[in-house]
Amino acid sequence: MTERLYYDNSFVYDFDAKVVEVIPPCGSESRTALVLDRTAFYPTSGGQVFDTGLLGFDGCQARVIEVAEAEDGSIRHYVDELGDLKPGMQVHGSVDAERRRDHMQQHSGQHVLSAAFVRLFNMATVSFHMGDDYCSIDLDTKTLSQQQMEAVERLANDIILENRTVEIRFVSHEDARELDLRKMPSAEREHLRLISIEDFDLSACGGTHARHTGQIGCILLRKAEKVKQGMRVEFVCGQRAVRTARRDYTAVAECAGLFSCHIWDVPQQIRKSQEEAKAARRQREQLFEEVAEQHAGRMVSETEPVAGRKVLMRTFADRDLAYIKLLAQKATRIEPNIIALLGTTVQPAVVTAASQGQAIDLGALLKETLAKHGGRGGGSKDMAQGGVPSPEALERVLAEMGEKIRTI
Repeated sequence: MTERLYYDNSFVYDFDAKVVEVIPPCGSESRTALVLDRTAFYPTSGGQVFDTGLLGFDGCQARVIEVAEAEDGSIRHYVDELGDLKPGMQVHGSVDAERRRDHMQQHSGQHVLSAAFVRLFNMATVSFHMGDDYCSIDLDTKTLSQQQMEAVERLANDIILENRTVEIRFVSHEDARELDLRKMPSAEREHLRLISIEDFDLSACGGTHARHTGQIGCILLRKAEKVKQGMRVEFVCGQRAVRTARRDYTAVAECAGLFSCHIWDVPQQIRKSQEEAKAARRQREQLFEEVAEQHAGRMVSETEPVAGRKVLMRTFADRDLAYIKLLAQKATRIEPNIIALLGTTVQPAVVTAASQGQAIDLGALLKETLAKHGGRGGGSKDMAQGGVPSPEALERVLAEMGEKIRTI
């Protein structure tokens, strides 16, 4: 069992220890791990991610890249290079203090935030996640309004501003049942480590925490979204909150510059731009329809009937599949005896359509013809489409289909 120095003091960054075991790579694990008799490195646990840092020995250093807890209670320090480290050797550990302080701010902030949700709206936290950029808690509630988010954020930051004491306590599991814990751990342990925020929260937790709430800095709630087990709230604390707010402001200020407006007017300008874009899209679609209708009428008038049927066959180098499909639909509605065989070389494809009542199964004919030339497609009796591997194959498909249609 590894002695956990961070249990009593989260501000221990440097320590001396002895190597108990060297665990070589095994199976899917390609890294070497060290087990020490004591450590200040925090392993991933309870939603909080691991510490990183250095282990110094005999003038050399090994970089600690991950820390994890084993089933037997020992803590494994995964290092990038083992060097000459062997069991029994003395090492000096140095935890990355900036990373540790960030984790303390996020985790302590989570305790304040979770307690605030309970205090104001009786919403219990069911899980906590700490990422590299943001943190989140999942709440046992089906709904969460913006007004509730803002109320919780205000209360949490009031508790931070009051700089309340954060203490570590150890009690038996039996004694813990008599205390007003926000959440009783499900695991049966002989002793529990409790984190107490003065007159505000008492929770069982093994993580690293600030000594006073003022060290959290601030809490910024980012967004809320529905998840399977309730509502997920994304948040950041301390220096992360400052960096996030600066990044958000820079992005909004850049948008304001593009719109030549104040940052507070950006949402209104975006809505205005969206409405203008929708109107322009509707206008383009209308023009698109009109152009296709005129184009179809001209094609029909220029085509001479053969055996009482007009077969329109064209290949377009500057029109996409959407246009030739619309063109075929328009053409077959002009007269009752139209069959359209249209192709595009933009992304080689073919569209076939027929006026209602034609004794031809275009879907089956197209599928059969495409298969001979390395293409794929199909459709209904009156309309079908498919792709071909090249413009040359497209021409062969159209020519073969046209020949068969004229003989039917």
